[in-house]
Amino acid sequence: MKILIVEDNSRVSALLKRGLESQGYQVYIAEEAEEGLILLEKIDFELIITDIMLAGMDGITFCKKIRQSGKKIPIIMLTALGTIDEKIEGFDAGADDYLVKPFEIRELYARVKALLQRKNDAVYTVEETSQITYNDLVLDKRTKVVYRQGITINLTPKEFNLLHFLMQHPERLLTRDEIADNVWGNNFDTGTNYIDVYIAYLRKKIDKDFDQKLIHTKVGMGFILSNKI
Repeated sequence: MKILIVEDNSRVSALLKRGLESQGYQVYIAEEAEEGLILLEKIDFELIITDIMLAGMDGITFCKKIRQSGKKIPIIMLTALGTIDEKIEGFDAGADDYLVKPFEIRELYARVKALLQRKNDAVYTVEETSQITYNDLVLDKRTKVVYRQGITINLTPKEFNLLHFLMQHPERLLTRDEIADNVWGNNFDTGTNYIDVYIAYLRKKIDKDFDQKLIHTKVGMGFILSNKI
């Protein structure tokens, strides 16, 4: 499996390359995001590891460009700061996971293995329709567009994934653990309030301008998509 590392610190990239190669991966290094984008056009990578702080184009912009191109390659972001705002910005850009420097190399191995396993376990089926509808809310999985009462609602990648999960299970109370596992993955940091933050983001976009509220909180229990509350 081919992994792309985008890291402008040659010492760090060399350590990561040596470690991942010891696990059987074929590793390519780009010192700049622009170089990484060129490699992505030439090589089919299974996973990308990118630092957020890069010379020239930063890791957030790099991640956004990958998602805008339609590529669904798993992305792990490396960050020295690890603030909540920075992590949320990374998730919004389309990152699948993050690691805060310094980190134990074995943790990186585990994150890489988990993301690749999730990718390989994904089942893609041809469906008659790409849309999920609940009440007056429509989510199009193919175009990644959401409508309510015919009005287009712009969502970030993580907001879209969260709403998709809610719409797959309407009228059902979903716990934070279920949401974390299905939207953020097995390596979700349970010590954060990401889920509450993103539920608030969704409410502002999905419910604020409409009389019928669809996203509800059950205090101490979880969240539910319902038009009956």
